Amino acid sequence: MVSNVSVQADLQKIRNEKLSPCYLVLGTEKFLQDQVREEILKKIKVDSEDDLNFLSFDMENSSLDEVVAEAETLPFFGDQRLVFVENPYFLTSEKVNNGIEQNTDLLVDYLKQPLESTVLVFFAPYEKLDERKKVTKQLKKAAVVIDVQRLSEKEVRQYLIHTLENTSLKMDRKAIDLLLRLTDLDLSKMMRELQKLILYGQDQQTVTVREVEQLVPKTLEHNIFDMTQYILSGQTELALRLYGDLVTQGEETIKINAILLSQLRLFLQTKFLVKIGYQQANIAETLKIHPYRVKLAMQEVRKFDEALLVQLFDQLVEMDYQIKSGQIEKELSFQLFVLRTGELLQQ
Repeated sequence: MVSNVSVQADLQKIRNEKLSPCYLVLGTEKFLQDQVREEILKKIKVDSEDDLNFLSFDMENSSLDEVVAEAETLPFFGDQRLVFVENPYFLTSEKVNNGIEQNTDLLVDYLKQPLESTVLVFFAPYEKLDERKKVTKQLKKAAVVIDVQRLSEKEVRQYLIHTLENTSLKMDRKAIDLLLRLTDLDLSKMMRELQKLILYGQDQQTVTVREVEQLVPKTLEHNIFDMTQYILSGQTELALRLYGDLVTQGEETIKINAILLSQLRLFLQTKFLVKIGYQQANIAETLKIHPYRVKLAMQEVRKFDEALLVQLFDQLVEMDYQIKSGQIEKELSFQLFVLRTGELLQQ
């Protein structure tokens, strides 16, 4: 994975140097994709989608014949022609239902000698391409490759800190940690929420955990994470209050129960894998989840006994069955579960 420093260097080249005839923007981090997109549009001075020298093709419903025909067309009353190619699935091993049969040989031939007056940009929102394909090999050979893969926790944190350094806003470590957690290390989401915090902090210039809690919305999953902590630490009143708030907001007890079960399952799996010597990266790979979720789980499971987690998990499974089979009223059963757990922790 390439760091944000590399992406910034690529953006600087787009701003300051002559554009190359071909670019491949590869990776799943949408915020960085959009930054590249905006810089190229700005460089060529594309004013709108109606610009005669700008075309965009979604390859799930367009053909490479159209793309190459436009790439080979000279610009109208301008110096350069810009062609965006979105979702070039033909560079991967995936199949698209009812997809158009793409003439990749046509593109391979074009890429051997691309037109200097055309800037052809492929936005490939994938983790990897099929390197065995001739079209992939030729594109990587002809294009400037800009890596916009999803950033690691360390890289997202660095990006946030670097962005804050260019503003007057100050955030302490705990506030930064909470912002990262509430935005799930999603750079696009984080930057949107950061703009709100910057506007809020214009007067006081310092944002604490309290402001982040007030201004950054929590998903149901985030609330259940908090509820899990309350339940397992015996904070019965806080757990019941949060449950009541969620029900008032229209959340279903069955859904809350399912996410809580998923959270406890993750805790149990993490505790077991740590016990047999797995590290964070190994656990993330084994469970096929983001390493940051594993990190949070590892921090939590140290506090709790494995037998307790198993007991609570079994109780939730039984409660879920009783609710779905109509044996017990759902809200009452959940409240009783929280209260019993609180009593159990006091023993």
